[in-house]
Amino acid sequence: MKLRCVLSGNLCSKNLFPPHSIQKLCGKVSLTGTCRYPFDNAGDAKVAGNMSAAAQNNFRRRDAFTLIELLVVISIIGVLMAMLLPAVQMVREAARRTSCANNMRQIVVATLNYESALKQLPPASLFPVVDGDGVALADNATRNGWSAQVMLLPYLEEVNLSSKIDFKVGYKEHPPIDIGGELKGVASFRIPTYLCPSEVNDRERIATDNIYYPINYGWNAGPWFVFDPNSKTGGPGTFAINQSTRLNSITDGTSQTLLFAEVKAFNPYFRNADHSAPLAIPNSPDEIPILGGDFKSNSGHTEWVDGRVHQAGFTATFPPNTKVLVTDTDGQIYD
Repeated sequence: MKLRCVLSGNLCSKNLFPPHSIQKLCGKVSLTGTCRYPFDNAGDAKVAGNMSAAAQNNFRRRDAFTLIELLVVISIIGVLMAMLLPAVQMVREAARRTSCANNMRQIVVATLNYESALKQLPPASLFPVVDGDGVALADNATRNGWSAQVMLLPYLEEVNLSSKIDFKVGYKEHPPIDIGGELKGVASFRIPTYLCPSEVNDRERIATDNIYYPINYGWNAGPWFVFDPNSKTGGPGTFAINQSTRLNSITDGTSQTLLFAEVKAFNPYFRNADHSAPLAIPNSPDEIPILGGDFKSNSGHTEWVDGRVHQAGFTATFPPNTKVLVTDTDGQIYD
């Protein structure tokens, strides 16, 4: 038995549905209705009668994506994301750098406010005069001195913390402080203004004797010589050890003199080289390891309360970002 198909609706005269192809599927074909072009949106043709399901599928329009089309779209989205993510990271880093610069500005303003109030800059390190038991220290001992950054706290809206610090005692012997119901050592407090948002080591350093928090802004200790503990004399830096500097003593002019600079937290350094004679300023970074001393691989600039130069200051011996490479006994290279 032959199938009989009746096609009604809008058939086009462009032979999109030629009669001979329909006859192969349905046999005898009867065409009714008028032919209009283009087709309307309601449907191109209505197939009625005794047509098989397979034949009807041949006239059904397909609207779904193919797998290849889907993969192409996914690939395009991936390329756009790869182009967009670096731009987002650049914007975020620019915001962090702006915040770092703003921290520096606040520290400098706080230093000038300190000078305006006391007519002098804070000492780079303020030595304690008594030990933890209140006993006077002999010869004004040089250990555990408070950094200039600690003395700037009242001018950085940290009065609640600074008002509870007893500067007569060294920071290691200082009793814990209660801030907002939390009892902790002074050295472990995190001061947001002293940390750059780009610092990857924004974390505590847990030592055997204390818990410390790092710092990213150090005071200017001069080009090389910092302090002689025997004569108690300091170098030509903007900040002096256990004594204050007046602005009128800065002969180069304040606009030509550094106050603070950014420093790297968890920095390697040498200390306690014990040279009796004065040392000349090195001409090359390669001369630094030759001077010897105790090598510390990652604890420099990790104690914001400590007034020693390797913790709260810097020297201008070499230009900024100069690599001073040191090979440790285990063969690892540090900068």
